[in-house]
Amino acid sequence: MNPQGVPDRRKRPPKPLDPARMEEMALAYVARFATSAGKLAAYLARKLRERGWDGASPPDVDGLVARFVRAGYVDDAGYARAKAQGLLRRGYGARRIDQALGHAGIAEDMRAEARGSERDRRHAALVMARKRRFGPWGEDRGTDGPKIDPARRERQVAALLRAGHPLAYARRLVDEPSIEAAEEWVDEILD
Repeated sequence: MNPQGVPDRRKRPPKPLDPARMEEMALAYVARFATSAGKLAAYLARKLRERGWDGASPPDVDGLVARFVRAGYVDDAGYARAKAQGLLRRGYGARRIDQALGHAGIAEDMRAEARGSERDRRHAALVMARKRRFGPWGEDRGTDGPKIDPARRERQVAALLRAGHPLAYARRLVDEPSIEAAEEWVDEILD
């Protein structure tokens, strides 16, 4: 309280972490968020930088993360599958999936497995084109095929590239004459 009897509202610095507090924070984090071992380690490292350490021995972040992996609280393969499938459903391509999984600390072999099949990747490109009204879904298409401004076409191709799709997919979808042709392009790949 200050001299006028009003409670002091300034924030006190958080208590430094000790082994028990660090484990509590890690448990709360994995309970709240689907995460990978790399993301959990980064979270704990950030909290250690922010709050400091008050343990007798140095903090063992790697040991704690390894214990959580053994206990099944953290599953990199499951995280990679779920994250990749979510991005594919939203229309993102393999390159964006790779970036997201790499940022989460997922190993290359798990990233390759999570990218999905050729058909999944084509379908994701189609989802993005439909959502953004590119190619045959655009309003500037006539009944006799494409009537798209070249600058607009290039912007659409660039947007599909930024979404992580290969150039061949982007050009193919933007240049398709009809929605049916675009859907057939996806369906020509069998699972």
